[in-house]
Amino acid sequence: MHLYIVTGSSRGLGAALVQQLAQSPHNTVLGIARHANAALRAEQWVQDLADPLPAAERLQAWLGDHGGWDSATLINNAALLSPPGPLAAAGLEALSAALRVGLEAPVLLSRAFLAGTAGVGRRRILNISSGLGRRAMAGSASYCAVKAGLDHLSRALALEAPDVGVVSLAPGVIDTDMQVQLRGADPAQFPEQARFQGLKTGGQLQTPEATAAAVLRYLERPDFGQDVIADIRDA
Repeated sequence: MHLYIVTGSSRGLGAALVQQLAQSPHNTVLGIARHANAALRAEQWVQDLADPLPAAERLQAWLGDHGGWDSATLINNAALLSPPGPLAAAGLEALSAALRVGLEAPVLLSRAFLAGTAGVGRRRILNISSGLGRRAMAGSASYCAVKAGLDHLSRALALEAPDVGVVSLAPGVIDTDMQVQLRGADPAQFPEQARFQGLKTGGQLQTPEATAAAVLRYLERPDFGQDVIADIRDA
């Protein structure tokens, strides 16, 4: 039996990951998101990761009450994009929420996961990163910072827990609500708006379902964790 925990599971890539993982009767799949998705056949926790401590405490308690898995995997997928534009114009509340969801929550959940699965033979943490964690872009300072933080968190965890496979994976450009937000931004506030519009009109966006299948194939690679910082397009 295999345990999979997926954050941001109500829509987009997270929902596609849960849907595909839940197809196997050998998998226990737990989704964590602000809203439940009635189409998913998995256990779902309605938790706002902008307030991540209750979610981490709940996961810690839940893992203490469950066990017997052959493998356990945490997929930190949840992200929140504050409105595109210069940092100086960002709302403080929206900015704080984006940082908490994108970085504080993965740190706390990883801690709960590592402590709660200490007896499991095969453990993996997959952090869904972005090319913007490795290449800065004006108008998305908080998102760039969060994803760069995920990359460096992954490097540190790989050193601390060499028996755990840890990867920070950029999944490519996916046709999600986040892309809609970037395309709809004011070009005067977000200089890259035209580039993201071009990705859509040029048919360069991948579906969440296709991306989820590629991510899960990467997760099952025998060398998972060998390259802590990875890009699905290079796999």
